[in-house]
Amino acid sequence: MRLLRSTDLALRLLMRLAVAGDASPTTREVAGDMDVPYTHAAKVVAELQHRGLVDARRGRGGGLTLTGKGRTASVGALVRTFEGDGDVVDCEGATPCPLNSACRLRGALRRAQEAFFAALDPVTVADMVAEPTGTLLLGISRGPGAE
Repeated sequence: MRLLRSTDLALRLLMRLAVAGDASPTTREVAGDMDVPYTHAAKVVAELQHRGLVDARRGRGGGLTLTGKGRTASVGALVRTFEGDGDVVDCEGATPCPLNSACRLRGALRRAQEAFFAALDPVTVADMVAEPTGTLLLGISRGPGAE
């Protein structure tokens, strides 16, 4: 299973904010740090803000901060949110699968997908930035005043 770019960015953005300390990087700074288009980062930030995981303030002194809810958010729940609850394969697409009515693969893939999410459910954003990851994240982010 491969995560969508927005899911990957959401997780990395939350991790980045979890180690930001008192700093409040802007969406543009985070997008630059992660080498993603600003518009893509802005959409992900908007979704995270809508879910109460990130506070975003505009203007001078503004920026992004991780909320308490964001720090304790389940990675499994986050992945479910961004990935949606669709099937791994599209059995009913433009050309429906002829095995659809008697297929065992679809059920097996659904169980595997749920096992994937379930393995991530107990992991929180805070867990993902525990040492040594937190220190490494600080080292790769540009931070205030960096070139």
